[in-house]
Amino acid sequence: MRFNLTFRKAQPDTVNHEGAAAFTLTPQLELYAAVATAALSDQFYEQADTRLARLRDLVARNDPTFVAQVAVYAREQMYLRSVPLVLAVELARLHRGDNLVSRLVARIVQRPDEITELLACYAQVNQRTGVKILNRLSKQLQKGLAVSFNRFDGYQLAKYDRAGAVRLRDALFLVHPTPRNEAQQVLFDQLVAGTLPTPYTWETELSALGQAAYATPAERTAAFREKWETLIASGKLGYMALLRNLRNILEAGVSAEAVVEVCTVLADRTAVARSKQLPFRYLAAYREVKVLQNGHVSAVLTALEDAITHSAANLRGFGPETRVVVACDVSSSMQTPISPRSKVLLYDVSLVLGMLLQSRCQHVTAGMFGDTWKRISMPRGPVLRNVDEFYRREGEVGYSTNGHLVVRDLRQRQEVVDKVMLFTDVQLWNSNGDGGTLAQEWAEYRRTVAPQARLYLFDLAGHGNAPLDVRAENGVALIAGWSDKVFSVLEALDNSGSSLTEIQAIEF
Repeated sequence: MRFNLTFRKAQPDTVNHEGAAAFTLTPQLELYAAVATAALSDQFYEQADTRLARLRDLVARNDPTFVAQVAVYAREQMYLRSVPLVLAVELARLHRGDNLVSRLVARIVQRPDEITELLACYAQVNQRTGVKILNRLSKQLQKGLAVSFNRFDGYQLAKYDRAGAVRLRDALFLVHPTPRNEAQQVLFDQLVAGTLPTPYTWETELSALGQAAYATPAERTAAFREKWETLIASGKLGYMALLRNLRNILEAGVSAEAVVEVCTVLADRTAVARSKQLPFRYLAAYREVKVLQNGHVSAVLTALEDAITHSAANLRGFGPETRVVVACDVSSSMQTPISPRSKVLLYDVSLVLGMLLQSRCQHVTAGMFGDTWKRISMPRGPVLRNVDEFYRREGEVGYSTNGHLVVRDLRQRQEVVDKVMLFTDVQLWNSNGDGGTLAQEWAEYRRTVAPQARLYLFDLAGHGNAPLDVRAENGVALIAGWSDKVFSVLEALDNSGSSLTEIQAIEF
């Protein structure tokens, strides 16, 4: 197996955010890790503005085609929306001479509101304010956005014509897309005049209901119950909308027939695949529902377990002959929300990905590390229930980042394993003061116990460094991101590829 030659030096050349010795990533791998974990919001170790500045620097240090490939990978495989737009804006500022930027923009802008978000990002990066905020737009951005405008119908334009620093009407005036036909010219005229028909969405239906007058609270409750039942029966409630409104639906007291339909949709294999939900979305829904006092809760929780199982149907696990260790970081820095409005923590992402992987392995040891490392035996099936059990027990190991104890335990037991998977923010350090490091423990383990073992660092924060020197002879790889797509990198690594193989294979 050939692992990605990730670092430039055999000795540590930097320190991480905890002051421990670390290795700097190459510009390519650092860009990949920073993008795949970018919520563009404040984190435990890094502010949002700092991450943006680092992304801009990384774009300048990488080949333009690779930057474009990373942007497409983030949008199409990791299901990220904002950070690909940042990369496109930076490329427009730095890259000249061909139509790479316009082709990139046309590919990553997949919703009308991404047009306005891209323009707002362009204005911010170029320090535009006031009435001149959108003057002198890059020609390549303009061409790419013109292609994007032609892709959207009246329903989409109306649905995403939202208030903000930049409106779709402003974008239309700036981009000047040529309409495909007379019907689209009518849509553009309606967008300018503000007369696009109000789209039918579940939000508009419920909003109208909420503004109506009711004689009694019971009448209001009945109206919402009937509306939810109608929406569910219509099939017009999208999968994400259903997932995010499970609590509202159950609290509205919908009928048993409606709940059956909800569960059927949630657990439908095709619907799950089409929805492209990030795995932690199922955990967020699971937790919202679990606390309710409702006779239908058990059925919905079971449907959510089925759904996340379907979402991992193509996840490549390992057969009974492959011995795997799954270790989840529960340190304080992992208790950071992934975004300001989210209840989901990096720790939750770690657990979900870890339990997804465990569910696909035949021979697996799972556990968590903080001050100490603790093995915890879990059944293979219920991913979300296992995550909650880990979450309940997190205080049992403390909140430091002693990831080296995972490997030390294997060495002391003289236990041979094939793959060690650490789900972490990679800012490992030794709080025990005995000088031990992950790099030392891994080298000794491979020397004395398991020479063919491989270590995979699943980087959930993208801070640009790692605690080991990743070279072929070390058997270490770094994989970044919050999506179940991170596991497809394992296949590339096992087939003599690298962490960047999928990205570099992207064509325009």
